[in-house]
Amino acid sequence: MSYHFHHWYIRDDMLESLVAYKTMRRPVGDFLTAVLANDLMEACGRADDENIANLPAFCAYLYNEMPASCHGSRENVCAWLNLKKVPA
Repeated sequence: MSYHFHHWYIRDDMLESLVAYKTMRRPVGDFLTAVLANDLMEACGRADDENIANLPAFCAYLYNEMPASCHGSRENVCAWLNLKKVPA
């Protein structure tokens, strides 16, 4: 499992967390929460060296792979996590 955008990438552990957030509505850590909430200052403050160098890949992933309703603001993140999946 990997995601690449130009020369940036999302490492496997971060991608696994994003996929679980998307599919199972599982909460993520502080860095990914800030990324999902579109809080650049918080994301930069929470990122390790590898993730801060690859922030463009996270932006591309959210734009291209995630439902718009699950990111963009803290309110969207909270609402996404609080929605219960309806059985099929």
